[in-house]
Amino acid sequence: MNILEQIAAHKQKEVADRKSIAPVKLLERSIYFETQPVSLKKYLQRPDLSGIIAEFKRKSPSLGIINPHASVEKTTIGYMQAGAAALSVLTDQNYFGGKNEDLTTARKFNFCPILRKDFIIDEYQIVEAKSIGADVILLIAGILETPKLNQLAAFARSLGLEILLEVHDQEELERTLSDQVDVIGVNNRNLKDFSVSIQTSKELSRLIPDSFIKVSESGIGQPATIMELREYGYRGFLMGEAFMKTSRPERACAAFIQALQQPITV
Repeated sequence: MNILEQIAAHKQKEVADRKSIAPVKLLERSIYFETQPVSLKKYLQRPDLSGIIAEFKRKSPSLGIINPHASVEKTTIGYMQAGAAALSVLTDQNYFGGKNEDLTTARKFNFCPILRKDFIIDEYQIVEAKSIGADVILLIAGILETPKLNQLAAFARSLGLEILLEVHDQEELERTLSDQVDVIGVNNRNLKDFSVSIQTSKELSRLIPDSFIKVSESGIGQPATIMELREYGYRGFLMGEAFMKTSRPERACAAFIQALQQPITV
């Protein structure tokens, strides 16, 4: 199994355990459950924002420990003050060191779209996402059969949540592309060997209809890369490691966005 398949297998047991601890009826009592979600699609199209979806994560399977002591409050507030368009918060504990409380903390201090970055395989996790304050969920084509993905997307929409569909290649894109999803994310990371190539986003861009907002994920470390990807129609750029590997992620984000706004000199 590749790492994605390993995570999905572990997630099956984790979800079963969580259902026994916090049933759906309990989740639906959350103060966030009746709140109108903030639209990621709209924020990614705002001309006054950078298009960057700034991510909070403590570790990853590819890098190991990244930043175990960063403050969710300070980092996410700093991201938004810097001009990020949205937040992405990892809630997977086993592989990424996250927890649901991280997203709820980010929600308390920020009015912006927040993506729950996790490995969703069950409707329960979508109810959970709504209950902790998320506006957007991630559905990963690599771990979901097409009928299941469409079912989860329809359920998320019924709760008012938007869907970021993540694909890694042409096959995943072509079998899962539907009007059930809102944003298409192209992950530039090869999950078999963890190599990263921006070329993946470039090649798949021509296959994504213009009716979808395009997001490029992984491997973005320079403002020039974003300028290049914009030429291919990308409006969103998911960035985490470039910021989180520094001692002050929010400052790294601010410096990056400032550089992105500088005119190119020849």
